[in-house]
Amino acid sequence: MTSVDSSSHPNKRRLWRIVAPVLVLLLAGVAWFALKASPADEVPPPAADAGPKASMTITVSQPTTEKLSIALQANGNVMAWQEASVGAELGGLRLATVLVNVGDVVRKGQVLATFASETTQAESLQSQASQMQALANYENAKADADRARSIQDTGALSQSQIALYLTQEKVAKAQWEAAQAAYSATRVRLGNTAVKAPDQGIISARSATVGAVVGSGQELFRLIRQGRMEWRGEVTASEVGRIRVGQRVQVTAATGREVEGKVRAIAPSADAQTRNILVYVDLPPHGDFKSGTFANGRFDLGQSEALTVPTPAIVVRDGSTYVFVIDAEQHASQRKVQTGRRVGERVEVLSGLQAGESVAVQGAGFLNEADLVKVVK
Repeated sequence: MTSVDSSSHPNKRRLWRIVAPVLVLLLAGVAWFALKASPADEVPPPAADAGPKASMTITVSQPTTEKLSIALQANGNVMAWQEASVGAELGGLRLATVLVNVGDVVRKGQVLATFASETTQAESLQSQASQMQALANYENAKADADRARSIQDTGALSQSQIALYLTQEKVAKAQWEAAQAAYSATRVRLGNTAVKAPDQGIISARSATVGAVVGSGQELFRLIRQGRMEWRGEVTASEVGRIRVGQRVQVTAATGREVEGKVRAIAPSADAQTRNILVYVDLPPHGDFKSGTFANGRFDLGQSEALTVPTPAIVVRDGSTYVFVIDAEQHASQRKVQTGRRVGERVEVLSGLQAGESVAVQGAGFLNEADLVKVVK
């Protein structure tokens, strides 16, 4: 059996205590070199200063001078040019038929309603008989007078008898003519049992009811004569001097429909309450213009030069109107302006802007004072 040297174990332990710290130092050094060489720990050099960036991209435009129409705006009501009241010419008769209603277009002489005519027909027949009787009496008296005239020189009849025959002839003729007039009156009454339109136009109101017994003169229908409508614009005393009879007017109905009218007349006096003066404008026939509705009008008074900008360039903030002027360094400057007329996509600038300045157009509503912008075409 081989024996083991027990003294070798303490020597190995002593050697390990010396080597272990050296290994630890070597590993630490290797790790330090590896970390120092890693790209993740390399600090990049500071970037060059790129300067401030634009807040947004916009388009710009310069104000232009152009001729714009001078217009006078006014408000008013649409009314019928003339209204005719169609009433009953006979009293105490019953309405038998009503043939039209509100909104119907009628022609002159068209029958609108009829009254029961039995009583009037009977009166007409009676008057006709009286007229025929009077005619017979006149013919008889005329025959006697003719005989008396033929023998008045023979002495067969006295002068008083001849005068009597001649007088009877005159009386009979007068009675016949009176009977003729009475018969004509009954014919007129019979014709009045048919209520006819006095002119062409549109029925605007109806009070006639079948079966009603109406009095003489009572209104049955109201008619807009010839279907003509007019706009009655209200203008002030200082403005009315710029308006002339025959002048063209653009009138816009409540529905938005626009038509061209013509000034027919100007009222000679102002309204006592509003102090405004009415201008009467004839309108062409159009269904959008109803009597009693509101409409506004624009009087064309000529043209004048104006400084204008595109509509998107105008910004409204806090009840005021602004534009953003772009300087040479591409900075925006808010400028308060006063606007005037608007024609299409252009707005007149009355003050606050010069002709050679550039203003923001697209994107102007998002800008603030001193914003840096990028301008594109």
